Amino acid sequence: MQGRKIFRDRKQLCFSLSEAVPRHNLYYRLKEVLRLDFLSEHTKSYYGSCGQKSIDPEVFFKLCLIKHLENIDSDRKLMDVCSLRLDLRYFLGYNLDEALPWHSTVSRTRQRLSKDLFDTLFTHILSLCVDAGMVAGSVQAIDSAYIKANASMSSLELKVPKEQLEQEHQISTAHRPARENKSTQQQRSISARKEELQEIASRQKKWSKDKRPGAGSKEHRFTSNKTHYSPVDPDARIAVKPGKPRQLCYFNQLAVDTAHHVITHTQADLAEQKDSQCLPRIIEAMTSRLSSLGLCCGAIAADAGYCSGENLHLLEKQEIEPFISVHGTYKGGPDGFTYHREEDYWLCPNNKKVTFHKIKFAANLVKQRQYFTRRSDCKGCPFKERCIGKQHEKRIDITYFMDEYSRAIERVNSSRGRQMKKLRHSTVEPVFGTLINYMALKRINTRGIIQAEKVMLMGACAYNLKKWLNFSRNRRKTAAIALPKPFNRGFLTMLFLFRPKMIRNRNERLK
Repeated sequence: MQGRKIFRDRKQLCFSLSEAVPRHNLYYRLKEVLRLDFLSEHTKSYYGSCGQKSIDPEVFFKLCLIKHLENIDSDRKLMDVCSLRLDLRYFLGYNLDEALPWHSTVSRTRQRLSKDLFDTLFTHILSLCVDAGMVAGSVQAIDSAYIKANASMSSLELKVPKEQLEQEHQISTAHRPARENKSTQQQRSISARKEELQEIASRQKKWSKDKRPGAGSKEHRFTSNKTHYSPVDPDARIAVKPGKPRQLCYFNQLAVDTAHHVITHTQADLAEQKDSQCLPRIIEAMTSRLSSLGLCCGAIAADAGYCSGENLHLLEKQEIEPFISVHGTYKGGPDGFTYHREEDYWLCPNNKKVTFHKIKFAANLVKQRQYFTRRSDCKGCPFKERCIGKQHEKRIDITYFMDEYSRAIERVNSSRGRQMKKLRHSTVEPVFGTLINYMALKRINTRGIIQAEKVMLMGACAYNLKKWLNFSRNRRKTAAIALPKPFNRGFLTMLFLFRPKMIRNRNERLK
């Protein structure tokens, strides 16, 4: 007999979420072990004593975790998914007949709470990983990646001189002008030097002449952070990778412990900055957090983008062993010249001294030591033509941190340095791939660098929390037992070979 199901909607239903959600479910296990009660005390100063009740801070941070665990980059979609999932409702503490918070409430709460609260939650989850034995702290792998900002390249405006900003009416140069210009006067004015602007102009002229397919569409090909800004998100910067279109991005810096791939630090920086400029802030925040948890960083592994003399000196001063590849701009001393450290001079191939003159800063603010020869030494030198040409004396400008570079090259080329390079590739790069592709960090849905760092911190919290839960679940207790000593195989072989002879001898004795 064919059956037929008829649905009758009930206004009253006896239902238990705790019994409907399976015990092995991720959010069921999280609700059992994760305690976020301390957030209520930390957020008390943000609320008044009267008025309507706000969203529970614990519920808000759980929603932020769900957003990254479910790879959702929209607050509106987040609330739609939570309203349909029993396990998410049970994790948040909402029954079927209770209305979830509005999506705009989540957005406004994220904007009003300070970044320190998100950092406190990240440190708390990291402490859980430390207590579980997942963080060694001795070796940290550092890397960076561009995260797309919530702004369009079509809304870019052209920077103008400060005198032009005083005019009341300005003509917009954007293809899709923004409704509201959120930038400050400093962000809208040109701050680049004349030489930098001339270099940009010559490069754009060459690109337009060659008609080379640049990164992005035609109107985006000749944009630069020195000449353009975003009125929608002034903190977003134009970033480009080889073979990819130009887009407005943020710079995500990440430090990962090499023991079990736990994130120990994350931060947001401007996309126009270099990795070497971001490293001092990373080291300061990471070492401070690890020391508060009773750990100490002994070595870091990073690529050549983080290399600079100042960074190498800083790390050695803090007794942190840097395994950072030296970039191509450092070439050491001139060919054929020998450096004498005791008296601080260079000896040329003609056995003439190039003595120390002064300490100076180059055009890119790199600290250098300058050495000169005397004109009389170079006047009759047989190597003058190929050494100094038409100049009167030999000049050597070398980095102030030459010793640090030499030790870094020796350290990277050692067997341990090659091992650390493989360890860095297998540690921090898979973590970035997971965050970007599976934990909603491909794009930042907020605006402003402070809001972007909040999103990055919550993504790192969700990643560490999931690893901690799986680590504590899969941990097994082992016991060592003594096995019996294996029998000597050689004795068995001899017994097999001489067995017929032994049988004959026995038969003869019996006779």
